[in-house]
Amino acid sequence: MERVETVVTFAVADSLFAVEVGIVQEILSPQKPSRLPKAPPHFLGLIDVRGTSVALVDLRCLLGEDPRPDDEDTRIMLLCFDAQGERHHIALRVDRVIEVAQLDDNGHVSPLGEAKMLDWDPRMLLGIGRRDGMIIALLDIRAIFDPTLMSATRALNATAGPAQCPN
Repeated sequence: MERVETVVTFAVADSLFAVEVGIVQEILSPQKPSRLPKAPPHFLGLIDVRGTSVALVDLRCLLGEDPRPDDEDTRIMLLCFDAQGERHHIALRVDRVIEVAQLDDNGHVSPLGEAKMLDWDPRMLLGIGRRDGMIIALLDIRAIFDPTLMSATRALNATAGPAQCPN
């Protein structure tokens, strides 16, 4: 069982997620990205953050959810983290940012023990926690953007069904 001090909670579709607060640089209002040729569907393009080009990723699309237009709750979370020996800045489009909070049970998160039995790859998660009694999946941002897992997720989403993210 892992312990996480403070998280930023947010929603995508009907699910609640969180990331460690230390990787969140800021929360931005939606902005139109500059598309790049032949970009995968989850990569919406580049946005300008005070003169710096930052890749904008649609988490809804990456998770295989149906697309949805921006509304007054849509936010962009600017994340900064180290992975593979480099510092990365990624902007993550989410349906709604909820709060900066402590998870219940002193921040304890647990793995989903049945993941293997369910033929589900849990590498995207640091674990499952609760906030005010609601289940929250704590995302492992470094793992999500690992090229091996990214390729596997894209292949799975391509065969999963009706959700079609814009190209």
